[in-house]
Amino acid sequence: MDVISYGQYLVALLFVIALLFGLAYAAKKMGLSARVTINSPKANRRRLNIVEILPIDTKRKLILIRRDQTEHLLMLGTENDLLVEQNIPVPESENIAREDTGE
Repeated sequence: MDVISYGQYLVALLFVIALLFGLAYAAKKMGLSARVTINSPKANRRRLNIVEILPIDTKRKLILIRRDQTEHLLMLGTENDLLVEQNIPVPESENIAREDTGE
């Protein structure tokens, strides 16, 4: 194999990697990413916490946030944001889990 062949392999590899990153970026912009759940012991010590994010379509997503012992459901979009429901009590099973971690 000569140097030109190695150069062609390197260029092809870089092209494939660029395609993968491009497809991942396009999938994220189109809302095809998986539902994200943020639930770690470190996050439970904060007063304000993102509990769950659910993409509805390419421009809107539902976000469940927790402040102290209440949760609020928001719909975020590109043009406007909407408070869907407020002052949702935290489920009892999560209160018990928070007390077990020392909170």
